Amino acid sequence: MSYVIKAALSSAAHPEHGEITIPFPIPDQEYGHTLELLAGLEIGDALEQDCRVEEQDSWYGVLNVLEGTAVNVDELDYLAKRLDSFCDDEAEQFQAMAHKLGLKDVKDFINLTFCCQRATVITNFPDLETVGRSHFMNLHGGSAKTEELKNLDGIETALLLIDGGGETVTPYGVVYDNGMKLEQVYDGRHFPAYLYDVHPLILSVSSKQKPGDKPDYLYLPTSSQKMERTLRRAGVTGKADLRLQLEFFELPEQVAFALDLDHLERADLSEWNQMCQAVKALSAPEQKKLEAAAMLAMPHGPEEVRRLAENLDQFGFVPGIKTPEEYGRYLIRESGRFQYDENLEGFYDFQGYGLQQMEKEPGQFNTLGYIDYHGTLMLDELLREDPVEQHQGEQSQQIGGLSC
Repeated sequence: MSYVIKAALSSAAHPEHGEITIPFPIPDQEYGHTLELLAGLEIGDALEQDCRVEEQDSWYGVLNVLEGTAVNVDELDYLAKRLDSFCDDEAEQFQAMAHKLGLKDVKDFINLTFCCQRATVITNFPDLETVGRSHFMNLHGGSAKTEELKNLDGIETALLLIDGGGETVTPYGVVYDNGMKLEQVYDGRHFPAYLYDVHPLILSVSSKQKPGDKPDYLYLPTSSQKMERTLRRAGVTGKADLRLQLEFFELPEQVAFALDLDHLERADLSEWNQMCQAVKALSAPEQKKLEAAAMLAMPHGPEEVRRLAENLDQFGFVPGIKTPEEYGRYLIRESGRFQYDENLEGFYDFQGYGLQQMEKEPGQFNTLGYIDYHGTLMLDELLREDPVEQHQGEQSQQIGGLSC
């Protein structure tokens, strides 16, 4: 199954518009197109629960109760992402507790994903040893010391659980809630932080006018539509109202020196998003090359980092070497430029050739290896914004009406 939830959605206000079937989670590259399809039915608002679930298909049968209810499309997407990360045990806990609590609202289902792991579900009574060990782990937040598990009598623990009562029989197993309470982690507007996919940068966003509100989160790179909707959820009215805070940073270390992380209020979100898109597209070796190139070029700001990332083919990088001799050895033996003969090893002047090549190219040794630039532009010109693009940028980059 390529989806967690597949829902046929319609407009309760305009049922004559028909319905559209959407698979969740929505792939990032399909997010904008999905919103366009929903807009054709006059649904898909960033804040309102304006989508009526006509029919849903999911391995999670307990979600059938959503049929006929109103949901927000991003709520369904977030719920699907949360459920997509569940192992089999968590899926049993979620379904059994949802049935026990009689949940029917998508908000409650989202909140259940954050606490269902505390419950114990028995589907195989003959295997009491496993039941007891699982129950012990559930009571201790899913972790335990090796010594504790070694000394644990799983059968006795399971029997104490069963004899204590408090069970509820559900279609998904016999469930014990272990005192679990359905906490309001999701308040119906601000989605809790959750890293579903690989994102090199996560920022919390909030409105300066509403300092007590929960933050929302931008997972960069993202689509312009998703960025706009996140800012709307956060109640941000414009750039002057935007408060940003760094939550997660997994860009190459040297890139951090090019970014003004201490003054995020100055950040241009479009530039940061484009930078993250360029960096995310790089392989692990290419990201290491980017870090070395940043040491050479000394970029300033996300725009220059992006240009560097997009032009890495104009740099040569030999990781791990520290001397001209090692560079010359690499060029003669491993670069493929020459037909190296190992029988003539003692006759090659590796150091001399390395120094000769270094005189022809702007390059340097650093902690990562040797990096050189062989592009046609001057290095500072490569990083500098093109006059045409600069003119376009001055026409005020807008994100859904917000100058951010």
